[in-house]
Amino acid sequence: MTSPVDLPELPHLPDGGLAGLFEGTVPPGVYRCDSVGPDVLMQADAAGWAAAVIDLTDVTDKPEFMNRSVTGLELPDWFGKNWDALADSLTDLSWWGETNGYLVMTAGWPGFEAADTQAAATGVNVFTAAVGYWAVRETPLTVLLG
Repeated sequence: MTSPVDLPELPHLPDGGLAGLFEGTVPPGVYRCDSVGPDVLMQADAAGWAAAVIDLTDVTDKPEFMNRSVTGLELPDWFGKNWDALADSLTDLSWWGETNGYLVMTAGWPGFEAADTQAAATGVNVFTAAVGYWAVRETPLTVLLG
């Protein structure tokens, strides 16, 4: 039996939502959101942002999280399916091309978080570090956990 993990308190996407992210009135960050859908991808594209969805529906552990990340983020062949490799990938998004910003969304996050709190906490830490990396550059990264 593993010991309980304290997951970071993550804010919900603030008022202004996606439009605020794209306009720069909502700061980049890791946010909880109710859901993500194809309309979010269309809004991101219209704003000149690169966006991807990691579908975590029915994911219960780190190995499957990594598999879904490969698919959702279209990660390069060198991706090692571990936390360090994910961190490296999220701080080198060159394969996504020139963009006004990066948006990573998850679908099914609450179920994954409940199934594997340790992996979820580590994932949040990796996402948060990547957002921080991009925060001092011209191209922001935001992660929406839905």
